[in-house]
Amino acid sequence: MTGIDPSEGFLSYARNRVVDPRASFRVGDAQALPVPDASFNATVSGLMINFVSDQAKAVSEMSRATRPSGIVAAYVWDYAGEMQMKRHFWDAAVALDPAAFSLDEGRRFPVCRPEQLATLFRAAGLDHVQVRAIDVSTPFKDFDDYRKPFLGGQAPAPGYYMSLPEVRRTALRERIRGRPPISNDGTIHLIARAWAVRATRP
Repeated sequence: MTGIDPSEGFLSYARNRVVDPRASFRVGDAQALPVPDASFNATVSGLMINFVSDQAKAVSEMSRATRPSGIVAAYVWDYAGEMQMKRHFWDAAVALDPAAFSLDEGRRFPVCRPEQLATLFRAAGLDHVQVRAIDVSTPFKDFDDYRKPFLGGQAPAPGYYMSLPEVRRTALRERIRGRPPISNDGTIHLIARAWAVRATRP
């Protein structure tokens, strides 16, 4: 197994935790994978193809790196639909500030929809293209637990939230508070949906 990522920091983290000698990690670009043709039985992109500037080139590279009859696959968050944690945030943000519309991953990443994913893989000449949903339960013990990931200041949603003046941040917090379903014991049970696409290299 070879893991490829442009971030040496992420790769270092992986190396420190995956000690199986069959696994290796190297710096690389999804649009120019640093591997020979037909190197792998399966090539998978995890939660990143939407961030690549030339997505068609990235899928073409994944296909090139895969042996004939091998699997080429990817998965991305369903930002526009059932990535519920983010959906509640951006719907509340846009209601208070229409300028936030342009930051919403659901609008910025149209490839994160099943039809677009399938089209992208078919356009790369791949066969037997299938798309399915993967739903992950994301429980939170209370509203503060739900809000905690937005306090980090990294990624579009936390970056937007932490950039607001305190009065606007408070208004957004209260607007969000009314959106997710909160149980009688204060817990919040959401799902995070990913769309997974799988195809075969001819």
